[in-house]
Amino acid sequence: MSIPPFVLALRERVGHDMLWLPGATAVVLRDDGPRPRVLLVRRADTGEWTPVTGIVDPGEDPAVAAVREVREEADVVAVAERLAQVSVIGPVVYDNGDRSQYLDLTFRCRWVSGDPFPADGENTDARWWDLDDLPAMSPSMTSRLQAALPARGEAEFVA
Repeated sequence: MSIPPFVLALRERVGHDMLWLPGATAVVLRDDGPRPRVLLVRRADTGEWTPVTGIVDPGEDPAVAAVREVREEADVVAVAERLAQVSVIGPVVYDNGDRSQYLDLTFRCRWVSGDPFPADGENTDARWWDLDDLPAMSPSMTSRLQAALPARGEAEFVA
């Protein structure tokens, strides 16, 4: 997983201590065929299928971060339509000993253009999945996806 430069700079000062970081999940839906589909990527670090996720840069709007991550990771252009879920992820302990916890903001996004592929090395695959034929995903990722499916509605707050 690519580590943002600002996180590397923080790590120089705090070592492996816990970092509280804002994250964004983009659930990108495509509805131009007979059935709606969702964009999923297969993570290079774990092999798991997930919606696109990433860290929000300092000063960046979280919805902009979600859309940026989709473009960087899958070379797909999308637009964020609504905030779907707010949750806390972690704590996570990485192989190098770094510890982080994330405030995740999940967005429902609409596909605009592009055919997905693993564009930046963080993933080994990227593709559209029929909503009735999804691969196995963690409960956290399934929750994010389910929260983003309705076109309208209030954001869910996961406790």
